[in-house]
Amino acid sequence: MALAAVAWPRYGLAAQWRQSQGLARRTRREDAIKHILKSDANGRTATLDSIAGALQITTGAAADLLKELDDRGLLTFEGGRMRLNSTGRELGLHIVRAHRLWESYLAEQTGVAEMEWHHRAEKQEHLLTPQEADVLAARLGYPTRDPHGDVIPSADGTLEGDPGCSLNSVGLGTPVLITHLEDEPETVYRQLVAQGLRPGMRAFVIEKSAPRIRFWADGNEHVLAPVLAENVSIQPLPEFRTQDLVEEEFLSGLKPGGRTWVVGLSPACRGPERRRLLDLGFVPGTFVEVEMVSPGGDPTAYRVRGTVIALRREQTGLIRVSSREVAAA
Repeated sequence: MALAAVAWPRYGLAAQWRQSQGLARRTRREDAIKHILKSDANGRTATLDSIAGALQITTGAAADLLKELDDRGLLTFEGGRMRLNSTGRELGLHIVRAHRLWESYLAEQTGVAEMEWHHRAEKQEHLLTPQEADVLAARLGYPTRDPHGDVIPSADGTLEGDPGCSLNSVGLGTPVLITHLEDEPETVYRQLVAQGLRPGMRAFVIEKSAPRIRFWADGNEHVLAPVLAENVSIQPLPEFRTQDLVEEEFLSGLKPGGRTWVVGLSPACRGPERRRLLDLGFVPGTFVEVEMVSPGGDPTAYRVRGTVIALRREQTGLIRVSSREVAAA
């Protein structure tokens, strides 16, 4: 009985081990192809060292991997430079598309923590078939960007490079929109998330120096080291003035007893969190009043449409309100 459990052709432990090893080898191949495709999209040349670094393997293992891709007809070498052929490029595009669609699914339709999105999508991208990716895209309403701001390519499209330029490149006082947060390496991304930064926030730089960059984003002041700010991509907002961003009001700034109305939710508010706030009545034109502040200052209770609702400060910082308070009736 014990021998059968190990050696059973399809379901024994030996078969499961072979399947897991096969998946691991396929995953490495697809990760290498994804790295080459993304490097090309961003105007960089993938190298043996860059593949080894991206996959965290030795250069010898990376060389063997490239030979395997060559043998399988997925890439060629032109003048010593690796190039994906049409089959390799199609596979790489599918892997990137599956990853970004799965991150969008986790962000929009589950309660999975933000720091888990990338890690889970890294696994799922190798399991989704092109047909399943098409079904997922339809279920999500054919999103064009993932929760980090990356463009989701179409099944028969091309891969665009990383969007925008870095926050480090912005002049003082220039209104910008945060379009993308780089989710690798994880240690850097974790610090950006801890700052409460998300794509969709409006910002401008207040101060730049060698050790730090200080900037305003959606009603709050933030400070990042330049190495972290390099992972925040932006695009200009010519229709806004710096003063417009300063004067933006958020529910988190409403004082006890204050009463105003909702202008809308920040684009940075998404997924289940956005649906919950809308369901609670935080839609444009709704009056909201501070009912009570907890002893620690967070959460705060608000009266909305005759109902008292307690919200955390990080949630109220995503609700834009009018700068004019309304006198109580």
